[in-house]
Amino acid sequence: MLEADIRPDLLVGTSAGAINATFLALNGFHAAAIDRLEDAWRTASHLNLLPSHVIWLTRRVLLNRLRAHPYHRLRDFFISQGLTPDLRFGDLPGPPVVLVSADLNTYQPVFYGPDPRQSVLEGVLASTALPPWVHPIEIGGHFLMDGGVISNLPIEPALRHGATEIIALGLSNPAAVDTEAYGFGPFWAKLLTTIEERQIALEMELARARNVPVHRVDLKMKPAVPIWDFSHTDEMFLVGYRQTQAALQTWQREARPPENRLIRLWKRLVGAR
Repeated sequence: MLEADIRPDLLVGTSAGAINATFLALNGFHAAAIDRLEDAWRTASHLNLLPSHVIWLTRRVLLNRLRAHPYHRLRDFFISQGLTPDLRFGDLPGPPVVLVSADLNTYQPVFYGPDPRQSVLEGVLASTALPPWVHPIEIGGHFLMDGGVISNLPIEPALRHGATEIIALGLSNPAAVDTEAYGFGPFWAKLLTTIEERQIALEMELARARNVPVHRVDLKMKPAVPIWDFSHTDEMFLVGYRQTQAALQTWQREARPPENRLIRLWKRLVGAR
C-alpha cells in the first residue's frame, strides 16, 4: 500500500491487527517503520509468545490458573518494542489509532485510542488477551479480552470512528477448518469460524448500507498456519505482500471508468489520422 501511495488517515486493529496498528502509529507509516515492524515479528517468532500446548493451557484456564507467564511474556515484548507503561495515545505521532477489545461484563466492545489519556500498553494488552494463552484482563469493572470475539475484522469500529473508505486486511480462512465436527477441537474451530464469518458479513452489509466502500483482502496461507505458530513469519510476509499487491491491481482496474462509445470512436478517428 505504501508503494501505491495509499496512506491511512485512521488505523483500526483487533488482536494482531492492534499490534500492527499501534506500531505504525508509534513509528510512522513509511518504509523504515515497516521494516522495523517485520523485525519485531521476527523477534516474536523466537520468543514462543503463544506456547503451542493448547490443551494444557485450556485446562489451566478451566481451573482458573492462567495468570502466569504468557501475559507477562507479551507485556515484556510490547515494552521492548517501545510501548512503555507511561505512553498515552495522545503521545503517538502517527495516524490516529483505535484498538478493539471485548468486555465480557457489558457484552460490548471497548475502544482504546479515542481518549488521548488512555494507556497504549493497556489497550494493546486488552485487544490481544486471547484465551487460553492470556486470561481476560480486569480493569475498572471491565473484563477485557481479545477484540476478535466481537469484531475480528473491525469494519464496524472503523465506521463508528468516521471511516469513509476502508481497506480491510483479514485473516479469516474458513476453508482451513476441518469439515468434520466431531471432537472438541474440530467442533470449537467450526463454531468460532461460523461466528466470525457471520460477524464479517454483517459488518460488510453495514458498510454497504452506509455507502462506505470496503476493499477487503483475505490473507491466507496454504496450508493454514496455526495461530500460535510463528515459524513461518517470513513466508507469510511474502505471501501477504503478493496477495495485497494483486488486490491493489484489481481495485485499480475496477476504478477506471469504462470508455463510452463516443470516446472509443474519437480515439479510432484520431488514430486513423
